[in-house]
Amino acid sequence: MSGPSEIVVVGASAAGLTAAEALRCEGWTGRLTLVGDESHPPYDRPPLSKQVLRGSWTPDRTALRRDDHLAGLDARWLLGRAATGLDAAARTVTLAGGQVLPYDGLVIATGVTPRSLPQRHELGGVHVLRTLDDALALREGLLAAASVVIVGAGFLGSEAAAVAVELGADVTLVDPLPAPMIRQLGPLVGDLAARLHTAHGVRVRTRTGVERLAGEDGRVVGVVLDDGTLVPADLVLVAIGSTPSTGWLTGSGLPLGDGVECDELCRAAPGVVAAGDVASWHHRDLGRLRVEHRMNATEQGTAAALTLLGAGRPFTPVPYFWTDQYDVKIQAYGVTGTGRGAGAGRGAGTGRGAEFRVVAGDPAEGRFAGLYGGADGRVVGAMSWNMPREARALRRYVAERAPWEEATAHAVG
Repeated sequence: MSGPSEIVVVGASAAGLTAAEALRCEGWTGRLTLVGDESHPPYDRPPLSKQVLRGSWTPDRTALRRDDHLAGLDARWLLGRAATGLDAAARTVTLAGGQVLPYDGLVIATGVTPRSLPQRHELGGVHVLRTLDDALALREGLLAAASVVIVGAGFLGSEAAAVAVELGADVTLVDPLPAPMIRQLGPLVGDLAARLHTAHGVRVRTRTGVERLAGEDGRVVGVVLDDGTLVPADLVLVAIGSTPSTGWLTGSGLPLGDGVECDELCRAAPGVVAAGDVASWHHRDLGRLRVEHRMNATEQGTAAALTLLGAGRPFTPVPYFWTDQYDVKIQAYGVTGTGRGAGAGRGAGTGRGAEFRVVAGDPAEGRFAGLYGGADGRVVGAMSWNMPREARALRRYVAERAPWEEATAHAVG
């Protein structure tokens, strides 16, 4: 297939790897380089806050592909090398250390960076969770910790709280919002999540902010809440969201807002596409989205690669995400909650006042599914709590943008 003669993929992630695979699957035979700031070959991130943190998976199980498959891509791998600059006019990427990589086509798949607390984040015992190394360090800390505070009750914080309790820690989950995951899934689900964690021994402190971390001799010893309460902690996980990793693109001329701003083809500039958590693109049905979840990374990596080869078409997925906590599996499609998209930022929902209605099962029985309706009278999302089959059945209403009243009247019983 014709196309660029030299393509650089910055971000050896699920999105970046999938883009490279798609290029080769389409018959493109040019020079391919993958750059990654971590030393590890591409690995899967969702297990980090669950199986790896729990210890039920060894790190090698997170590898996305075997070594022989990666070798078969006929690519140059530059791992442990961060990109530090982009000259879009000259079509060059600069790496730490000064190496300059020319390109005809560029895939940006640099993901996101965890947010930090403004003060005393550097104390020993304070963790974030984004990378494999983060997960291994956090697990080691949890095994030795007696008291744990998790700041942020979104998906990541909630998943980590469930694992920390299973490992025997005394856990406090803190969030300024009224309930865990309320931004992602709305108040009914948030309420149930709070009860779920409380039933398993987690102290859930919602409507509560963090004033500062308390430390002694360079290590964290507690968290001071905004009501003055000191919660003892010998380990703190900060899970307050993330920001797109676009610092290296400052001055490049690319449009940067909430990520790399792309059109409906995932194109940010001539010869430049973006995919995965870092990409903000125009969705034909849902408007501008930036979605942080695993399925989007692979789907968008493929879409971006096809655009570079001139075969792209508008990227209009039905966003999908899931979370496992204790014995509960939550699955969701489309636009949910009160933020911007299923799984956006590990799940900010619509920001459009979506109404939620249960259409199957019963929340009181721990199994139910429901639909979200937008202001335009159409279905915008669906979710299930321990009803995976029903979640798949409801997906079609999201994909079809079905009329809200009709869908809720005829959806699975």
